[in-house]
Amino acid sequence: MRYVQLRAFHSVAVHGGFSRAADALHLTQPAISDQVRKLEEEYDILLFNRRKRQVTVTKEGAKLLEITNRLFEHEQQAQDFLSESRALSSGTLRIVADAAHHMTPALSQFRSKYPGIHISVRSGNSEHVISELYAYNADIGVLGEIPDNKDLKILKLGSTPLVAFAAKGSDYDRKARLSYRELAKLPLVLREPGSKTRQKLMEAASRAGTTLTPTIEAEGREAVREIVASGAGIGFVSIAEYGSDERLVQMSLPGSPVTMDEALVCLNGRSDGKLISAFMGLAAEFFEMHASST
Repeated sequence: MRYVQLRAFHSVAVHGGFSRAADALHLTQPAISDQVRKLEEEYDILLFNRRKRQVTVTKEGAKLLEITNRLFEHEQQAQDFLSESRALSSGTLRIVADAAHHMTPALSQFRSKYPGIHISVRSGNSEHVISELYAYNADIGVLGEIPDNKDLKILKLGSTPLVAFAAKGSDYDRKARLSYRELAKLPLVLREPGSKTRQKLMEAASRAGTTLTPTIEAEGREAVREIVASGAGIGFVSIAEYGSDERLVQMSLPGSPVTMDEALVCLNGRSDGKLISAFMGLAAEFFEMHASST
């Protein structure tokens, strides 16, 4: 087994194809294919399913990918250590956020301090955020909960209650507060099942003896907002992310507040990486300062 063979395998697995892996490594596709083939032949193992133009890892390939993820992450950490003076002058920080409201001030400060760093921010529900961290497709995650997960380094950002909202002037714009029994009779616009907002709302309704059923399911907070603004039903969001929208009217939920605890997370095994530790450290300083001033 040679380093170049593992690198070729890892790149094909991460990029989802031989051509894309070749582009990423600045090699030819035949060269990448040859290295993977030699690795498979030497150990008599099938690492990829090759069906027409689709390439996916086999069960054995997935296990090897878990190992090479750690291997090349450690290699990157070593490179960062050896070139410490340049480590924060370039590179990309990848963030996947379920709820990004509390993170944005720290993000602005990070950009000011490290202008050479490119930042990628994508959205996804809590399940997606965690899976992207484990797959090494993201460096930092932002969650609408405090996860019980020993693999994660966690920084709590804030806590805000959920509220209901509807289109101003619609048939549902009638009360400042709605009971769960009343909500159960109205058309509800909820996020996908993996959403922590939806999960907490359902749990609160269940404790009140009511089952809520979505009339419309939408992927992402913005999609819910636009559907509700059209008058199609009732949506739910934390107050922190409700924002200002003249098309909408806010309504309180009954009983004790249903709170969303926003957290910044990364894998413990990657927390020493230069970009990740710099962002987590700056965010911790920012929120500690903000908490002491309020």
